[in-house]
Amino acid sequence: MSGPAAGRLDHVGLNVADLEAMSEWYAAALGLGTEFRFEVPEVGLRGTMLHSPHGHRMELIHRAGNGAGLQASGPLEAALTRGFGHIALDVTNVDEAYGALIGASATDRMSPRPSPDPGVRMAYVADPEGNLIELLDRTTARTSTG
Repeated sequence: MSGPAAGRLDHVGLNVADLEAMSEWYAAALGLGTEFRFEVPEVGLRGTMLHSPHGHRMELIHRAGNGAGLQASGPLEAALTRGFGHIALDVTNVDEAYGALIGASATDRMSPRPSPDPGVRMAYVADPEGNLIELLDRTTARTSTG
């Protein structure tokens, strides 16, 4: 992509009901560190920016009075609603990552299986508030094309 809007993705923002609990969960479950916390008291907004040693960042945001949005039971249901339906992580082993997240109180939404993308394995889990996380292992696809 070129042009004035071209750039590298900086972070993903996720609105949450319980900022402290979700910050702790994402930090522990995905191995993210806390980069900084912020607050805008005049509008009741608080947030935490988390970062990965791999370079991606995730901003968790809470505003007083927020309400639940899409609570899809899986990726097919999420695809029926416009807007962001999930975050996706490229992992080295989908089965291990899936098992670790289930062990960290994530909920199964789609067990590990081949992806429609040739040579890729995938799985879906939901975080404790029901947000979907896709796990992708592109290792085989990378080695067969690279």
